[in-house]
Amino acid sequence: MQVETLRWANGTLEMIDQRILPAIFKYIAYDSASSVAEGIRSMVVRGAPAIGVAAAYGVALEALRLQGASQADFANGMESGFAVLAQSRPTAVNLFWGMERMRRVWAGMAGQDNYAVAQRLLTEAHEILMEDVRINRAMGAHGAELLPDGARVLTHCNAGALATAGHGTALGVIRSAVEAGKRISVIADETRPFLQGARLTAWEMVQENIPVTLITDNMSGHMMSQSEVDAVVVGTDRVAGNGDVANKIGTYMVAVLAQRHGIPFYVACPLSTIDRSITSGAHIPIEERAADEVTGFRECQWAAQGVKVRNPAFDVTPAELVTALITEKGVVHHPNSERILKLFSD
Repeated sequence: MQVETLRWANGTLEMIDQRILPAIFKYIAYDSASSVAEGIRSMVVRGAPAIGVAAAYGVALEALRLQGASQADFANGMESGFAVLAQSRPTAVNLFWGMERMRRVWAGMAGQDNYAVAQRLLTEAHEILMEDVRINRAMGAHGAELLPDGARVLTHCNAGALATAGHGTALGVIRSAVEAGKRISVIADETRPFLQGARLTAWEMVQENIPVTLITDNMSGHMMSQSEVDAVVVGTDRVAGNGDVANKIGTYMVAVLAQRHGIPFYVACPLSTIDRSITSGAHIPIEERAADEVTGFRECQWAAQGVKVRNPAFDVTPAELVTALITEKGVVHHPNSERILKLFSD
């Protein structure tokens, strides 16, 4: 199955509405930076690599929208577009990586007419999308070597094709292992409160006939204690310069349990997700989302009216709990500042 999480169609960016999967499969079209930002903020699209690609298209769409404006209005409008995209989701570093890459392209075309700039930015967005799939394939190949035949792999949240431009990061490792002929089965925890594991990871695996078992988040320790988990593979939204990993809330708990039971804990991440400007996970901004994601789901309300709610969307797993980072350049065992720096110097 080829899942096109994002696609260019009829002069617009179309993104699968992941809020209504698996019940309904539907694309929503976007034609400006502000509309793409709202799609990111409202979780139509999610997953760090996919957010980075969406942001790149958001910049290109804004340039296309403004190409008939004066040079001054074009520049002002583009800056407003960058600003609204930057405010959409603060934790996923790929958002800022994608925008910065587009800004460099724009800066390199100083003095050219708006039409030429818009077309060049659109070409760059297309390249970022295709590059993401190539990177995921490379990560998948490296990560597949770590999984033994018959491995039962626990994953948290959704780091599959739906979280990227295609193939996936954590699920890309699993897909590549299956393509290599290994018998891999997946344990997907539901990933409260937005249920990305139950709704999205399980859906992706079912579509491809990869054996998958759904569990609630608080079952993972029991499964490990019963020797039913051979490896954990997750994605990430940002990796600090020392190897600390920010991922969907609950990942830290899984990592602690994995260490307790001697189970390898792997993190699949493109280099674009590594933020060397941040020295440790303590400095990664953690997004706090709306209370209604915790008190119910869609039309169903289960919590008492008036209850206080905390809803941090991410937590930080210290580097010492990470067995290895799986990147497009290879596998980095026991990540630390020195090993991460070497990734970028090779």
